[in-house]
Amino acid sequence: MQAAFQEMYRSGYRSADLDAILAAAGVTKGALYYHFDDKEALGYAVLDEVMAIDLHRKWVQPLRNAKDPIDVLVRIVQSESVKKEDVQRGCPLLNLSQEMSGLDEGFRRRTARLFKDWHDAVAEALREGQKRGLVRNDINANETATFLIATYEGYVVLGKNSQDPRMLRSGQRSVIGHIESLRPARGRTRVAGRAAPPKQSTKTITGSINSQLVR
Repeated sequence: MQAAFQEMYRSGYRSADLDAILAAAGVTKGALYYHFDDKEALGYAVLDEVMAIDLHRKWVQPLRNAKDPIDVLVRIVQSESVKKEDVQRGCPLLNLSQEMSGLDEGFRRRTARLFKDWHDAVAEALREGQKRGLVRNDINANETATFLIATYEGYVVLGKNSQDPRMLRSGQRSVIGHIESLRPARGRTRVAGRAAPPKQSTKTITGSINSQLVR
């Protein structure tokens, strides 16, 4: 499964080479087709058994057990690799969704389910934070979760398109700044040796993105 995932991540689903997958996995074509009826079934399995596990490990599980959802969200965003080769390849879930959602309903449903799992984990963590006084009560948890994921993935796309890790680093700073602004005023902390930023509006983040694009 990992061999199939890596080939699809590198080349895209439609361009993925089955012979390359077989060589990397060290299995025969007969063994592959014993487990999967066709390439489509293999692609579905990669989503269900590799990408889903990775998403839950990185986002869902840490947020489910979060004492402070703001701290956990910041750590997750900070953990995103800004190595050039990773920036160049982008987000595997987003890549596959963009490539296949308009072509295959099975891929669309599966990628939509993973995005929903991601959204629901963020939203539920924010709601729990609101109950404990760790997150501002004037925000809508569902809308904020959607905005954070869209902004985060948007910067990943811009980093991939520009092939420049500086774009993603800029995105990390902007997203973390917005996450920090979700704390109640009394709970704002110092970030990386400096005072945490004030509330950020969508217009502020959009301006930051535009400034990067024109450089």
